[in-house]
Amino acid sequence: MATVLAASLAGAAETRPMPENARVYILWPGDGQVISGGKFWVRMGLSEAGIAPAGVDKPYTGHHHLLIDTDLPPLGEEIPNDRHHLHFGLGQTEVRLELPPGRHTLQLLLGDTNHVPHNPPLFSKKITVTVVP
Repeated sequence: MATVLAASLAGAAETRPMPENARVYILWPGDGQVISGGKFWVRMGLSEAGIAPAGVDKPYTGHHHLLIDTDLPPLGEEIPNDRHHLHFGLGQTEVRLELPPGRHTLQLLLGDTNHVPHNPPLFSKKITVTVVP
């Protein structure tokens, strides 16, 4: 995996550092959670680093990006902004989502002031939730 990360970061213009012990994670829902109705809160966590809005360039800070039903984007490039890559550039740590019935994956990726992953990149475990009507 380290080889893949190194290759993804190769050629990146400027990646901002993060402490080796920093960690990003989904507080809720839990992996395997069954959610009725499709509307639910996602609560995002970060340890050993700080949250700062996009455009604020402070060491060891970033903001959350929630990846829905997709894999990690190239880690040396700006994180896309679309229905599969939600940006929380104001520094939000929770969001109310609405997803259609079915199985979905959720994963967090921390981005820097310019929406680019840090070095090393901080991403959570990918979890699965199932939405039932």
